[in-house]
Amino acid sequence: MYHKEFFVFDQGRPIPALIRNYEQKDFLDLIRIQQECFPPPFPSELWWNTQQLYNHVSLFPEGALCVEVNNEIVGSMTGLLIDFHLSSPGHTWKEVTSNGYITNHNPNGNTLYVVDISISPYFRKLGLGKWLMSSMYDVVIHKGLERLLGGGRMPGYHKYAHRMTPEVYIELLLNGELKDPVITFLLHCGRTPIKVIANYLEDKESCNHAILMEWNNPFIHNNSSREKKKNGIS
Repeated sequence: MYHKEFFVFDQGRPIPALIRNYEQKDFLDLIRIQQECFPPPFPSELWWNTQQLYNHVSLFPEGALCVEVNNEIVGSMTGLLIDFHLSSPGHTWKEVTSNGYITNHNPNGNTLYVVDISISPYFRKLGLGKWLMSSMYDVVIHKGLERLLGGGRMPGYHKYAHRMTPEVYIELLLNGELKDPVITFLLHCGRTPIKVIANYLEDKESCNHAILMEWNNPFIHNNSSREKKKNGIS
């Protein structure tokens, strides 16, 4: 099971933190964090429920991580294993995660797929999201998987949707001409874009779009770069 102790810094002051696998005793805290992270207009029915969380810790506990600061749970990240091939990248969040219940978790899958990452808004300045993402990279390497993969929300896109396609929006992000609260964060974490997916998730801010983004296991060679160019993303 996963256990990583480290320090984060608040205005230069070191604060002890811990990333570990979450358990049933943590469920109420995890639901509270979802509510803090995704207020309306984000659909409340997409917040975690106890059955989803129970499936996470039962079906793939290695992919159920939380982060504590001073013994308080302030964030989480969840994944499942799928068998993914770049030749057919299209899917929705509901399809690939069994609507968050991960009943389609494949123990023999080649890819760790991110179901969700949530950090309480009061603790985001501490860089905990990046720490959680790095910890999931550890899981990818430990299990010998090809990649970490997930669909990144594009919450800044609704401001530009009337005058550009989501593909142009992503290109402007990659050129440094725009910033997006989620996609820019994922780029800072080392994730790289593969393809824009329409109707990925009910999300007004993203106009229901997402950008599929991966992190490749550096110890395993794959053909992702070539496939990205075929999909029009450099």
